[in-house]
Amino acid sequence: MTQAEIKLCSLLLQEHFGEIVEKIGTHLIKTGSQPLRVIANDTGMSLDQVKKALCVLIQHNLVTYQLQKRGFVEYEAPCSRVLRILRYPRYIYTAKTLYSDMGELIVEELLLNGKMTMSAVVRKVADRLTETMEDGKTMDYGEVSNTFVRLADTHFIQRCPMAPETTETLDAPPPPPAPTLAVNEKDMYVVPNLNLIGKGKRSRSFDDEDNGEHKAKRQKQDADSKEPPPDDGIYWQANIDRFHQHFRDQAIVSAVANRMDQTSSEIVRTMLRMSEITTSSNAPYTQPLSSNEIFRSLPTGYNIVKQILDQYLTLLADDPLEFVGKSGDSGGGMYVINLHKALATLATATLESIVQERFGSRCARIFRLLLRKKHLEQKQVEDFAMIPAKEAKDMLYKMLSENFVSLQEIPKTPDHAPSRTFYLYTVNTLSSARMLLHRCYKSVANLIERRQYETKENKRLLEKSQRVEAILASMQATGAEEVQLQEIEEMITAPERQQLENLKRNVNKIDASENQVDETIFVLESYIESTVKKL
Repeated sequence: MTQAEIKLCSLLLQEHFGEIVEKIGTHLIKTGSQPLRVIANDTGMSLDQVKKALCVLIQHNLVTYQLQKRGFVEYEAPCSRVLRILRYPRYIYTAKTLYSDMGELIVEELLLNGKMTMSAVVRKVADRLTETMEDGKTMDYGEVSNTFVRLADTHFIQRCPMAPETTETLDAPPPPPAPTLAVNEKDMYVVPNLNLIGKGKRSRSFDDEDNGEHKAKRQKQDADSKEPPPDDGIYWQANIDRFHQHFRDQAIVSAVANRMDQTSSEIVRTMLRMSEITTSSNAPYTQPLSSNEIFRSLPTGYNIVKQILDQYLTLLADDPLEFVGKSGDSGGGMYVINLHKALATLATATLESIVQERFGSRCARIFRLLLRKKHLEQKQVEDFAMIPAKEAKDMLYKMLSENFVSLQEIPKTPDHAPSRTFYLYTVNTLSSARMLLHRCYKSVANLIERRQYETKENKRLLEKSQRVEAILASMQATGAEEVQLQEIEEMITAPERQQLENLKRNVNKIDASENQVDETIFVLESYIESTVKKL
């Protein structure tokens, strides 16, 4: 774990959960697993504060706990889980793309709350959608429930592990200090059979407050007398691995479309869609699929005859990128997608583009040459790349100093005399990817700090703008005249409006940059994880 990762985790925790949770989380990331009293002692915080912070982190799946042999519980904060907070906007946007506004709000609620029951999610989302609809229209619980079921069927959400049920008897042993959570894989995506009847409710308007406090008290009593929901104790969370699998598949499809054409990418998309549930997210290959199965699963209206499909599959299998491989001849030919090879190609392409942007097209030519030839001497690099000796030497040394290429010494004699030693330049893709990933973490941390600085510098103006907006909203609700509203709007001067516009534009640029860097982080992380498992 690098300092850049720890700093980025600290910034993400502070931005989303505040200073106390950030202090506890960062301490656990730095030190590893620790028991409760040691955490309190090391951080100088009270036991109550530490307990509340740990509750928040456990609720959001950012901290795990384990019962040790000596009877005490140790808490641990995996850095990789905290870094996923950076990707929350992409998870929500993916849900919106696939399952419209309802899917977006369901995933958003689960990410905001960590864990929720299905009934609570459905009610909350129905209420939020009703708020945005025209007067007189409401969102039915059944529609939201159907979208929830679809998300579970495609494994984008899953059940949380549960503590085993215990029966209280006089001679029963005392409960353990920490429950062992477990989930049956068969039930992980099974939605409880709830008959949710009702519609979304709007928040109370200003007129309702005239009825007095007795109405609020009556509502509180009704809420207290309600029975627990039928799915009480069955909690759901977003399946992060499934979202990552979707991002990986989208990247592969996009790469095939750029390399070949739209039809090829649609065939690969179909193969990946058929393998979504049957292939685990960390498998090196998809399950073998026959040509006949692929033909039957192509989207309706996509007019490709069987013969053309076979030609495309043969073309994909023969391509030097080796995204698609042939694994047999039964069923018209069995084909798989080489996921590890695809990730390696995507990571290599990322490295190439960064070398080109930083050092120019000639350096990129040398870099690609080293990737293809594996090991080359300086003279060979000059000859193959057709670049003058002085320029080639400068470029190689520049990339060497930035750790994009490495130098390997092969001595002819034991004394390592320079005159009797081969010096070979090579590209270690794995170490280059790790170096670049470290720089990406630093870049995102810098972007977050810049956004915080921009917001802090304009804090007074932002607070004034919010106050004016609140006054305008309340006056519009009470039916104020246009002249009065205009007077309120003029409380913010023209230069202040210009300053607000500049701030908004800068923050939007920073947010867009964060998302773009995160796309690079995802490709590099996936490649490193895939390569390490293969080794």
